[in-house]
Amino acid sequence: MTEHSSNTQTLRRLVLTSLLLAIVVIGLGAYTRLTHAGLGCPDWPTCYGLLDVPETSQQIATAEQAFPQRPVEPAKAWNEMIHRYFAGSLGLLIAAIAFFSIKLRFSMRSSVRYPVILPLLILCIVIFQAALGMWTVTLKLMPVVVMAHLLGGFTTLCLLFLLYLRIQAKGINAQGANLVDWQLKKYSSYALLGITILTAQIALGGWTSSNYAAMSCVELPICQGNWLGNLTFEQSFDLIPPKQESYEFGHLAHNERVTIHVSHRLGAMVTGIFLAWLAIMVFLKARNHAIKSAAVVLMTLLIVQISLGISNIWFSLPLKVAVAHNLVAACLMLSLIALAYKLRQNSKESFYE
Repeated sequence: MTEHSSNTQTLRRLVLTSLLLAIVVIGLGAYTRLTHAGLGCPDWPTCYGLLDVPETSQQIATAEQAFPQRPVEPAKAWNEMIHRYFAGSLGLLIAAIAFFSIKLRFSMRSSVRYPVILPLLILCIVIFQAALGMWTVTLKLMPVVVMAHLLGGFTTLCLLFLLYLRIQAKGINAQGANLVDWQLKKYSSYALLGITILTAQIALGGWTSSNYAAMSCVELPICQGNWLGNLTFEQSFDLIPPKQESYEFGHLAHNERVTIHVSHRLGAMVTGIFLAWLAIMVFLKARNHAIKSAAVVLMTLLIVQISLGISNIWFSLPLKVAVAHNLVAACLMLSLIALAYKLRQNSKESFYE
């Protein structure tokens, strides 16, 4: 094995491990949020001043004396701390990726230009993610911070995946480029538009969850009662809410939560129609097997995601289904990025700089 192949394989393994860990962190974040454990530890980065969770009677008494407003709930505290442990481990792995990328890029023995800007960008985002995690606690689950924390996790995952695709491409460049399928050239731009639409829909989902609006509509296919008369956009999307002692369990009125929920449902319809059209058109027009397969994966995940969204309403937000809804959203985004990447390669345009 050549030095280049060995270095590429090592970096690929680091990135793949981080990618898998990022998916776990997103799932744990969703589980923490959905079990109402976001304030399971009222301080950060410790938990009631400890590196783990107060469990003995003496530890609990000391913790509750220090934080009388937040009685110790060990189950919720462990949910929060396990999420922090995994997120911290991910941060360390990403720091290692950034260090290794710089080392390889400036190695005199390396003839390959390894990516550096992207790993450093991911590291900066993870550092900002840590700050958002702190603000989630110190600002008592302010919705805009919770939503930003969710989007930061998705951004970290997506950029790690993009980095993985880039490293994979380094390893197959010697095989030569495929012939360009000019029928698909325009769909690479549509795929980028799809990423934008899906990002907006994920943000709407985060806003729905952080404002505890998931069960504001309990009927299908439309909301219950005079839902059209209940819609009010004036306060529903205020990023800076009135100051509250805590935003846990929400601070908005019912009508505002209905508005948020309905907006998320409408966004799901737009997103679903656009991504289904994109997947079908690419599948019908592509001659490349890898591109066809990417379109099939996108369509499959879209169907699963829509089914999970309906199940959340039909079965009154069961925990497993709600967590799966978050995870499949992440996988759906990754599949869309993979499709966009393959389409860009097909048209010989650079998906990254």
